[in-house]
Amino acid sequence: MQKRSVLKEYFGYDSFRPGQEELIDKCLQGRDVLGIMPTGAGKSICYQVPAMMFEGISLVISPLISLMQDQVEALIQAGIPAAYLNSSLSPSQFRKALAFARQGRYKLIYVAPERLLTPDFLDFALHAAISMVTIDEAHCVSQWGQDFRPSYLKIPRFIEMLSTRPVVSAFTATATQKVREDIMERLELQSPFLLTAGFDRSNLYFAVEAPKDKLEAVKAYLRKNPGGSGIVYCITRKLVEEVTLALQKAGYAATRYHAGLSDEERKRNQEDFLYDRARIMVATNAFGMGIDKSNVSFVIHYNMPKNMESYYQEAGRAGRDGSDADCILLYGGQDVVTNQFLIDRERNNEELSDEEKETIRQREQELLKTMTFYCHTRECLRQYILRYFGEKTASYCGNCSNCKANFEEVDVTRAVKQILLCVHQTRERFGVKMVVDVLRGSKGKRLQTLSLDELSTYGSLADESETRIREIITQLELMGCLEVTAGEYPILRLFRQKAKEVLHSEEPIRMKIVKDVPMDKGGHGRESAMSAAGTATSRLFERLRRLRASIAASSHVPSYVVFSDATLRDMCSKMPITEEEFLKVSGVGQAKLEKYGPLFLDEIKAFLMESAGGTQ
Repeated sequence: MQKRSVLKEYFGYDSFRPGQEELIDKCLQGRDVLGIMPTGAGKSICYQVPAMMFEGISLVISPLISLMQDQVEALIQAGIPAAYLNSSLSPSQFRKALAFARQGRYKLIYVAPERLLTPDFLDFALHAAISMVTIDEAHCVSQWGQDFRPSYLKIPRFIEMLSTRPVVSAFTATATQKVREDIMERLELQSPFLLTAGFDRSNLYFAVEAPKDKLEAVKAYLRKNPGGSGIVYCITRKLVEEVTLALQKAGYAATRYHAGLSDEERKRNQEDFLYDRARIMVATNAFGMGIDKSNVSFVIHYNMPKNMESYYQEAGRAGRDGSDADCILLYGGQDVVTNQFLIDRERNNEELSDEEKETIRQREQELLKTMTFYCHTRECLRQYILRYFGEKTASYCGNCSNCKANFEEVDVTRAVKQILLCVHQTRERFGVKMVVDVLRGSKGKRLQTLSLDELSTYGSLADESETRIREIITQLELMGCLEVTAGEYPILRLFRQKAKEVLHSEEPIRMKIVKDVPMDKGGHGRESAMSAAGTATSRLFERLRRLRASIAASSHVPSYVVFSDATLRDMCSKMPITEEEFLKVSGVGQAKLEKYGPLFLDEIKAFLMESAGGTQ
């Protein structure tokens, strides 16, 4: 069978997405590959298609049980024999699955890295015809990646033990140049073909907001976007609990996920979200890796993540089926302090030396600074993200809050010079909060005890808001005049040469400052994803969604495993009434035609007849 035949018959697509065909071809030629492709770009197709064409078995090494279960369910629905071997199986289930694997019943077997060198699995692998080993979430092998997992370091040893070296393919969504090099070295890829697909997800709208009340901002968004399914990421377990309870009290079907819950509750809550029983998942970053839910229409970060890799990967869980989706980051100054606290107290990766741990800590501080600048930049947010990953793009995307926002260019010469002078007068001993209090003329007791109210800069910016002064301080960081030190008590310091040049310059200093827009009136500068979707969907779309939900419930699978929202919209657009026409719908393959075709065709025909007769 040819690759395009496999793509159509099993996955229902007529053509490959950018990058997929090149990676598939190299795998089929027997060459190792490393594919860097953003979430939603179709990484799984790159190894699932060649797996169907190879004679033997393909192993997929994956870090999370949920990832394996989702992908195996989807493959089985598509008519592909697949299985997973992990700790969710009972001993008898594991033995049965392994027995079937020995008999060659599966084309793809998903396995956790911790399982590779166990006696039972190793005995199977040493006697099986393994054509390809795929490493998903390959950044987990790199100490420079955001999710380093020591268990991934066992993979090269496992591959080396096999009687015949298989093709090795590795994939990840986000990786800087340093991480890519580390992946290739640590996985011992042999002359790999490297493909970095474009990181841009044009269907995603990016926004950074700094609301006074984050919870009210979330509720306001949900009111404007009824019916949407999405994730709200919080930085701590405590916040997850508070936000979940508040949303439930407000009448929203919300559930929670964090490492402090029992395995049973995490599994139950995750399934409630995947099966659309709970429309909103409130979670820490413990949730999401490998979650293949295609109809996530928004991802809200209640707090700033600690690095760009984590942010883009988490935000990228929205709009996986290609539909418009919102990625909104609610920033607050405390987010920086909390993230620094978490970095300083990181106790994971005990297999690393003290020197390696310190190197990672320093790197994480730099990544945090980059993420903080993202929250304050006045340039296109999409450009900022893509440039970070080494991709050049236009300076205006038209689909982010900065490109849509109403900025005003303000002369901040006086404020800038007072800020720099104040940092100098306070001898670079204090953090942003104290400097702001001095400039605004605070009556705080500690300030007076330290005689800071006697400085010439005391009260010199009393007419400016705290938000505006903080914004200018951040812009001065970007300009290279100031830095906020790392540590438990960050302080403001001058880059003396640059600060001296600015202080003595006679040129006016102008900065782009966003105009204050109330959260309940401003919106996001564009029609939100769900509003747009609501306008586009027809009565037929709602009927097809209800039919899909009924089928999914009876089959005990998530709705998106039956058909994605994008596939349902294509049905609404094409209005197929024959099997031949139904096969032309994007996402419909032979197996799903046989399994679901009659039901969906009957529903479409009934809708057309009712519409022709003028009934509702």
